[in-house]
Amino acid sequence: MASSMAKSPREPAATAGMLRVAALSGICVLIGATALNGTERLRMQVSPAVARAPALVTVRVTVEAAAENRFLQVVAESPTFYRSSEVPIDGRNASPLQVFEFRNLPTGLYQITGVLVGTQGPRATVARLAKVESAPGSR
Repeated sequence: MASSMAKSPREPAATAGMLRVAALSGICVLIGATALNGTERLRMQVSPAVARAPALVTVRVTVEAAAENRFLQVVAESPTFYRSSEVPIDGRNASPLQVFEFRNLPTGLYQITGVLVGTQGPRATVARLAKVESAPGSR
């Protein structure tokens, strides 16, 4: 299981850095999301898609085996909360399935982003949404 680090609330300098990462991730989606043979380099499943706060969101990422793979980063981000986790990938010898758990997520709409990084930089990026709703009786 991957560990995660929480930063809440987010600082303005961190927000600018995240915007740069998001822009780079968007470019990776456009130019590097699939391998030459047409298969996906990175697949991601987020569950549940909707949960009650404080939420436990599980992210399952399947990575195509490739010698270039070095690490995998998964980010859970809302307008007011940020959490990320990163694991090393041992190229072709790595397990294809990586599981991340983001615990105690507060209310918000989260973009969950997975980035596969190789020897030459980002190789693939995938994004999904998850919604954390208020618990009954809370505001």
